[in-house]
Amino acid sequence: MDNKAQAAAEFILIIGGIIVIVMVLLIAYKNYLNDLSGEINSTEMQNLDNAINGMMEYFK
Repeated sequence: MDNKAQAAAEFILIIGGIIVIVMVLLIAYKNYLNDLSGEINSTEMQNLDNAINGMMEYFK
């Protein structure tokens, strides 16, 4: 009976450790996506805006 309890406790600790690692990775990935979205907004949106403004001359 004691071995089963020890195995269950070790299993719970392993699952808990995996959950902690996954949470840390998700937080890092969230920060990466937030930084990436800021970069996309500043460069690609500016290029798109310039392209649209350049095409406006053809419709005047």
